[in-house]
Amino acid sequence: MKHPTLVLGLILLTAISGLATDPARPFRLAIVGLDHGHVDGTLAETLKRSDVRLVGVVEPKPALAAQYAQRFHLPASLLFSDLEEMLKTAKPEGVMVFTSTFEHVRVVETCARHGVHVMMEKPLAVSMEHARAIQQAARRSSIHVLVNYETTWYPSHELAYALVRRQGAVGELRKIVVRDGHQGPKEIGCPESFLSWLTDPVLNGGGAIMDFGCYGADLITWLMQGQRPLRVTAVTQQLKPEVYPKVDDDATIILTYPRAQGIIQASWNWPIGRKDMDLYGVTGAIKVADRNTLQLQNTDGNVHDLTPAPLDASYREPIAYFIAVVRGEISEHPLSSLETNLIVTEILDAARQSARTLRSIQLPEKLEE
Repeated sequence: MKHPTLVLGLILLTAISGLATDPARPFRLAIVGLDHGHVDGTLAETLKRSDVRLVGVVEPKPALAAQYAQRFHLPASLLFSDLEEMLKTAKPEGVMVFTSTFEHVRVVETCARHGVHVMMEKPLAVSMEHARAIQQAARRSSIHVLVNYETTWYPSHELAYALVRRQGAVGELRKIVVRDGHQGPKEIGCPESFLSWLTDPVLNGGGAIMDFGCYGADLITWLMQGQRPLRVTAVTQQLKPEVYPKVDDDATIILTYPRAQGIIQASWNWPIGRKDMDLYGVTGAIKVADRNTLQLQNTDGNVHDLTPAPLDASYREPIAYFIAVVRGEISEHPLSSLETNLIVTEILDAARQSARTLRSIQLPEKLEE
């Protein structure tokens, strides 16, 4: 027979655990890092939602922390300079990460020790060494590690995938061309706190090849249903060395598959902002112009404008998605999954090596762990 005190302790522990995972209760969310420009939208959205409670913001730079505290009217009790202290004090269910890419591995390893789930802004890591460390930490602690891409929430991408993989609307897929980028981070007015690491070859792992190459690698890996390319060939350029002296500002990556090819065009030199792609099969083609615009053209030459259906609420934007995954209400989407993004990192690693050595990089048969 169990001791009465032990029984009471178990009851209390169960009750507390139940409260922490009760879907009716606001999700305890923390923000880690204010260096990434995308944090502005996430903070604004978090503070106005009833299904989320912001319990902590970690930023070691006092001036940057003060700037955001003033802009978003954050009380001093929410601000922390140390991640470990925040995790112990605020006890979040999950954290959303807006640090440099280089910092992702440290954040995940620290959160994993506390059993706290993580969603980070793309890409996963600056290198396969960091990506494997993230994978190992996630496995040890059984936490979710998710990667947020804007393009995950495009209804047009879900319809394109359904047309290709479920309906066979264009026959066997032969070529995927993905274009991402804009005029350049400095040109579009990214703040200095963002620019300082985004244009650093260590903290970002590269320039446009990392910032926008990851979108194409992610989408192509998904459309190829997790298949890894046989080899990777890449060319990078510095078309504006006076603006970006340390990193590339233009990159083209070619992924060779047994019966298909992927082409990634990532640039800080587009005259316009763009996130679009073209899919070519044996019997037709699909043009995805933006999040809601899609065309299907068959070999007869007829063009069909298609309207994608809205995404399910839990797969429509990152905050609701993160909450639903952590609480076990939905499955991870492949575009944000650790499994897919390990392949993305492998592709980007090989692309940088290819550009540096001026040769194609053959990938090993299996993803090394």
